[in-house]
Amino acid sequence: MKTYTTTFLSGIFCLISIVSFGQQKVNLAGELNEKQFKAVNRTISLYENHPDAVEMDAVEGDGLGILEEIAFEKGTIEVELLGENAPGRSFIGIAFNIQDEETYEVIYFRPFNFVAEEQSRKSHMVQYISHPEYTWRKLREERTGEFENEISVSPDPDDWFKATIKVSEKQVKVYVNKSSEPVLKIDRLSETKSKKIGLWTGHNSSGRFRNLVLFTE
Repeated sequence: MKTYTTTFLSGIFCLISIVSFGQQKVNLAGELNEKQFKAVNRTISLYENHPDAVEMDAVEGDGLGILEEIAFEKGTIEVELLGENAPGRSFIGIAFNIQDEETYEVIYFRPFNFVAEEQSRKSHMVQYISHPEYTWRKLREERTGEFENEISVSPDPDDWFKATIKVSEKQVKVYVNKSSEPVLKIDRLSETKSKKIGLWTGHNSSGRFRNLVLFTE
């Protein structure tokens, strides 16, 4: 009887865990083919010979690729990103808590700074913003060094790298590739009001995205 009870309780615990911590693998190419992207100031297309990847083109202003049928509020975002070593023209990341086309939070990277030699550029490799109020410029001027950071083991700017973004009610932690410690840890500047999530590229920036996995709480 004791063994049966233990097994039963273990099963219940597993069921609770599955419900509480769901995993969703998002096929970005499939979402594009099914017309489940809302493109904002960008054109989204399949990326060359990568059947599982999509690309956002480069135009002036920021761009979004909102995933219409995907919900994410809190948990962990895993994604592989590919920017380029083009100073001032490669800003690539993930937007979450997308309330409208101008109101959202973003974790993004500046791949051209991955190989920077000047400390002033090294410290700008990864960034958090909360638009429209907290732009990168406002945060850098008023809260210097608090919402951007260096990546100690920086990726190749011309190759794919993996970002892991852990979003809680009050904080965001960012990990890159196999880093065991966060490369950025910040207190959020916005309350969650939306479960919309999407791809993001900055001014005059293109970007490639693949292997998006969401772990929701």
